[in-house]
Amino acid sequence: MKENILVALDGSECGERALGAATKNAQITDSRLFLTYVIDWSPYTFNTPEENEQRHQRRESEIQKASETIVNPKAQELRDAGLEAETVVRHGKIAETLVNLTSELDIDQIYIGKIGESRLQTMIFGSVTAALVQASSVPVTVVP
Repeated sequence: MKENILVALDGSECGERALGAATKNAQITDSRLFLTYVIDWSPYTFNTPEENEQRHQRRESEIQKASETIVNPKAQELRDAGLEAETVVRHGKIAETLVNLTSELDIDQIYIGKIGESRLQTMIFGSVTAALVQASSVPVTVVP
């Protein structure tokens, strides 16, 4: 049976290496790849109805931009190479959203880069990768 592999992309070089490792695995095992980008987003702010509408529009714009610039081009490259690739872009707490996607998409394995887009943010707030490894119910491959 074909496995489903989730690849967490963030636009960083480390994320690119995670995609490369996942791609090699998918070629060997004939697996389906789900390329995902999670936009860090907190629903816990207090806004007026007008601010909420603006926020919703900005959120939709961010999803479209991430789809068009990060996940869709990579997925098309993979499809052109004969692999199955789908894309998912979401807002939310990154590790929590990735864990939720494992159930939603019936994911068998996750690939993620060791260091994401913001090294300073990681040092201050903690690592998304570490949180994902702790919370995931499926194997997580961390790519340096």
